[in-house]
Amino acid sequence: MTQLADRWQVNPAFFWMWGHRPEQPVKVDESGVVHVYGHAEILEVYGDPRVYSSNVEALLFGAPEGETLSEGALSAADPPKHTKLRKIVSRAFTPKLVADLEPRIAEVTGQLLDRAEDQGRLELVADLAYPMPVMVIADMLGVPRSDRDLFKQWVDTILTAAGEVNVEDAVKDGAGGTQREDEDIAAAMGQVPELMEYLRAHAAERRVTPREDLLTRLVEAEVDGERLSDNQVVNFSRELLVAGHLTTSATIANMLLCLDAHPEQFARLRANADLIPGAAEETLRFLGPLAASVRATAEDTELAGVKIPGKSLVRLWLGAGSRDERVFERPDEFDPGRDPNPHLGFGRGIHFCIGAPLARLESSVCLRMLLDRYPGLRADPDQRPEFLGLDDLLAVSKLQMLTD
Repeated sequence: MTQLADRWQVNPAFFWMWGHRPEQPVKVDESGVVHVYGHAEILEVYGDPRVYSSNVEALLFGAPEGETLSEGALSAADPPKHTKLRKIVSRAFTPKLVADLEPRIAEVTGQLLDRAEDQGRLELVADLAYPMPVMVIADMLGVPRSDRDLFKQWVDTILTAAGEVNVEDAVKDGAGGTQREDEDIAAAMGQVPELMEYLRAHAAERRVTPREDLLTRLVEAEVDGERLSDNQVVNFSRELLVAGHLTTSATIANMLLCLDAHPEQFARLRANADLIPGAAEETLRFLGPLAASVRATAEDTELAGVKIPGKSLVRLWLGAGSRDERVFERPDEFDPGRDPNPHLGFGRGIHFCIGAPLARLESSVCLRMLLDRYPGLRADPDQRPEFLGLDDLLAVSKLQMLTD
């Protein structure tokens, strides 16, 4: 048993956290859902977008063929649309843009820590890990800082809606004809109407009056003379806000949870700040926020000797793949110095997370500032951490830290 699972009793459904291994890397359950646990097998799925489609909406929600509930969202697109879309977005969302955010990330982190300074304790998620990424992304997009609370409310609504839609239940309802209400589906897919209209208005304004921000870059970026439509700009911005915010927030909180559960590694990190980026990477492997991702088979196929019919839902258990003993030595040990560390926390292939550099930067800056300010930072042993109640997320939602 891992120290983390033993100490905090994390959801036992995530069996790999107890050092258990799946009997086989690929398994089909009684409802026809395909579960992929092996590292190599997950890479095979990621590497074949023709067979394993990222557009699961028709399978889950009965969306008409050729339509999508999230036009312009990279995570739901397949080639060739994805190829061109990613090229255009990459012209705007550049490595330099992310690197230049480091002073702003430090400023926001400092402001949030100052606000919680006199309490003698820190509610890590509510006081820091949750609001910081929202504030940074809002600044990056170029929306007024006065609207940060609005953004937080919208993200809260999105996460609540996502928790009400279980992927396997949607499949059982019938691929191609679910009974779920359209507005519930839209909310679960992250399309809060107020957020979408808000972003649409700002994107339209940038076409008339450009600024030095990401929204302007998105409306101006082009490849082969083609630019993003308003829907594509809005959906990418929404995806960045929701997915980018949640990944970073969870990584920061999970990282502190892992370090606290492994005091020898926490002491090692305090003695050598160069290990901080490695701590973030190891957290993404050991307790990554996204436990699983999904694909839909476009045709009959075979994976690890298992025959899979077309139109099957395929669930990739990233947490299990990142503990595959065929790839990782000592897979159930948390080691910030692990090198190499080919974890699956950001996905792989054409859908490798475009926001990964931002998440890495935010996590590292945040941890460095926490350790500089609170050398004795530790979890409150009398306050059990809580986790988000979402099927595919393994993310701390409450974590009380002692700062004295």
